[in-house]
Amino acid sequence: MNILTDLTIHEAHKLLKERKISSVELTDAFLENIDHLESKIHAFISVTPEIARSAAIKADKKYQENSASTLTGIPMQIKDVISSKGIKTTCGSNMLKDYIPTYDATVLSRLLDEGAILLGKGNMDEFAMGSSTENSFFYPTANPWNLNRVPGGSSGGGAAAVASGESIFALGSDTGGSVRQPAALCGITGLKPTYGLVSRFGLIAFASSLDQIGPMTRDVEDCAIILNAIYGKDINDSTSLNVTPADYTQSLDENIKGLRIGLPKEYFAEGIQTEVRESVLKAAELFKQAGAIVEECSLPLTKYSLAVYYVLAPSEASANLARYDGVRYGVTPTNPKNAWESIESTRGMGFGKEVKRRIMLGTYALSSGYYDAYYVKALKVRSLIREEFTNVFKKYDALLTPTSPTVAFPIGLKTHDPVAMYMNDACTLAASIAGIPALSIPCGFHDGLPIGMQIITTYLQESTALKLGYTYQKMTDWHIQRPQL
Repeated sequence: MNILTDLTIHEAHKLLKERKISSVELTDAFLENIDHLESKIHAFISVTPEIARSAAIKADKKYQENSASTLTGIPMQIKDVISSKGIKTTCGSNMLKDYIPTYDATVLSRLLDEGAILLGKGNMDEFAMGSSTENSFFYPTANPWNLNRVPGGSSGGGAAAVASGESIFALGSDTGGSVRQPAALCGITGLKPTYGLVSRFGLIAFASSLDQIGPMTRDVEDCAIILNAIYGKDINDSTSLNVTPADYTQSLDENIKGLRIGLPKEYFAEGIQTEVRESVLKAAELFKQAGAIVEECSLPLTKYSLAVYYVLAPSEASANLARYDGVRYGVTPTNPKNAWESIESTRGMGFGKEVKRRIMLGTYALSSGYYDAYYVKALKVRSLIREEFTNVFKKYDALLTPTSPTVAFPIGLKTHDPVAMYMNDACTLAASIAGIPALSIPCGFHDGLPIGMQIITTYLQESTALKLGYTYQKMTDWHIQRPQL
């Protein structure tokens, strides 16, 4: 493997700034790695070498002119649910396999303005619905640590690309854990920001009240660098927050003395793999050694998160996906007898099994006679979960939990058992439902597979999560381990 493809963003920027490497060299190293590894990993749906090399030449000129930013010349992958002007954006679906947007998503525009280099679009579960990237219309993605295991989902392409050295960083989307869970299974760092901190303009919707774009990186410092570039108010997204300008890298120090960390006992109960539980508890001991106060706490409403999510998210999905009717978007059948047959054929051909399953779940929950029993009740419990987090954060600065109940499981193991698949998000759903930030970082290995732990903080306290994650990564070396491919 080319040593350049092992670099972090901050390491690569230093070498670029000192003119020890060029952006063209760096970009070519990643493109060579993609050529070498993609037949095994399938982390990309599309690769854009011409666009990348052209951007790299411009980036080198910026360094010559001393006008480069930290992200100038840094190669990236973005999930194929994020709109990219002139480049296919498929959502991992047959429905949009030939869709080419006419505009860039706000997050992509901001990264390109910083001079980042787009290598291509990341593989994903169709319309971000899945926990293993096996639901992609194109092909499943393999975990770089073991090619017979899943990388997690739905942003599995991004996690696999960063872990394998096919990209320095990636952007994913997280609705119920889709940045954090694959980050955990692939041994990288992933952040779900506070809902609304990052613009969703140009993110093709799954569940609009839950979707959030987040960075997938090799360490916490890189995570802060990306968050600096993509956060903030966007006039094109009414749900984006108008927050005070911040530099998230300023929170990266090891002074965590006196910070209070809660260990919610519900996240360490039955169903959590023993090795995962032990690794997270060992991490808690390290935080104690660094001066933090760590103690057990309780979030009893956690057990309802799975049920609430699988009412609310499919309900919103059934509404959002109604637009794919073959008229404005979607595959078009040949010679339909009438409009209804055309729509039926479009949706039958265009959507995969998991998307259809969730549309049916959502349509049922919103239907007459069931709306109050399911959807309205789920909204009420969501409010209670948010309130529970608000109350626990009156006492604690952060919560520490596993990110995923287990390490990566074999490809194909859970594809015929939807409930078993949904349980992979058991540790990540509550933070999504509450709209609060959560960071996943690697904290160990079991059977050669990474283990991830989750640091949850209250609204707009990404800096606290990043500080804790940075401190842990200064005390350990899990985040610098690389798979041998």
